[in-house]
Amino acid sequence: MTQLTVYRDDAPDLPVLQTADAGQIAALVETLGGRFERWPARRELAPGAAPEVVLAAYEDEIHALQQEGGYQTADVISLHGAPSNLAELRAKFLAEHTHAEDEVRFFVAGSGLFVLHAQGQVFALLCEKDDLISVPAGLQHWFDMGPSPSFTCIRLFTDPAGWAAQYTGDGIATRFPSLGDANGPSA
Repeated sequence: MTQLTVYRDDAPDLPVLQTADAGQIAALVETLGGRFERWPARRELAPGAAPEVVLAAYEDEIHALQQEGGYQTADVISLHGAPSNLAELRAKFLAEHTHAEDEVRFFVAGSGLFVLHAQGQVFALLCEKDDLISVPAGLQHWFDMGPSPSFTCIRLFTDPAGWAAQYTGDGIATRFPSLGDANGPSA
């Protein structure tokens, strides 16, 4: 179930809010300049479906987002199980960073944890199949795929070069619960 847990950024052990209400999640993400919506992932895809199959299945949704946001390219990131470079890959996304453009993801399978850091708070959003999230350009955040990733996301970019991060150098992500922690968000 999609869930948002909000913490003060100096109190990682004490949530100030937990909600699974999509409307409340959308409203809170909007206060940060972002977007959260529930979109039905209506097409059944085989686990590990090739990126071109995923993109073809959601062509209409991708086109609508491209028209609305000026996105130039779309790709698919899909991880299931533990690839040999999991530690390196997980660390790349777990470090707090920003982007020069919005980070747009549509979960068509599985789950992952987007953590947004703003206004003295940390917003840990467990996204699952059917979730569309847009993290605005410049907003500090990180993403946790967990110790045993299982997700397929369509990603949209305005820059055809794709995903590029500017790391903050702050170790804040290590202080907050991660995906799969006994006390943290779980999939």
